Amino acid sequence: MRTPHAATAAPSSDTEAPMESHPPAGGSSVRTRSQHQRRKRIVQAAAALASRGGVEAMQMRTVAERAGVALGTLYRYFPSKMDLVVAVVGEEIDLLESSIERRPPGAATPSGRAVDVLMRATRGLMREPELADALIRSLILAEVETPFGDRMTGLLLRVAADGLAFDEATEEQLALAGSLSSVWVQELLEMLRGRRTYEQVQRRIEIASDRLLRDIR
Repeated sequence: MRTPHAATAAPSSDTEAPMESHPPAGGSSVRTRSQHQRRKRIVQAAAALASRGGVEAMQMRTVAERAGVALGTLYRYFPSKMDLVVAVVGEEIDLLESSIERRPPGAATPSGRAVDVLMRATRGLMREPELADALIRSLILAEVETPFGDRMTGLLLRVAADGLAFDEATEEQLALAGSLSSVWVQELLEMLRGRRTYEQVQRRIEIASDRLLRDIR
């Protein structure tokens, strides 16, 4: 996963409300596009700060200044720092999913395809270890609902079980893919703490994936 903070736009004092789930018809498309761009700019600014100083560096006022938006605007989009952390994680998963769409895993087995996805995610996150550490630790302690677990579980199901959708999976399939996702998070933490090498993480993920997803289809 590439870190979503490639650029930040020039400051703006715009204080429009965030995107609506169902934007009204007519001339609202330009407004909605502007809101989407503003939200993306905020997330990029937060990721850039976290990559250099962890979640502690993601002070809301600093994020607003870096993104070029008013502080009130930032709070309309993201009521708390944890909401902002969740958005950064969502952006990272979006990038991983785009990578997989462009270059699907080529392994012949379900477990092999899952390993491909998880190690691709590991390589991406480890390019920005401070950001990875901040995001993983924050999500473990999150007091708000996060999409991270379900999205990673759904992604593993799709690649391992021939496109199986999250809402079509059985309870057992969800448990197996979710367990592998949890193993990966723990191994990633151990790697960030310096207790695992990349090769050790890969080997442990391979073993867990083979045991858990061998008969996932």
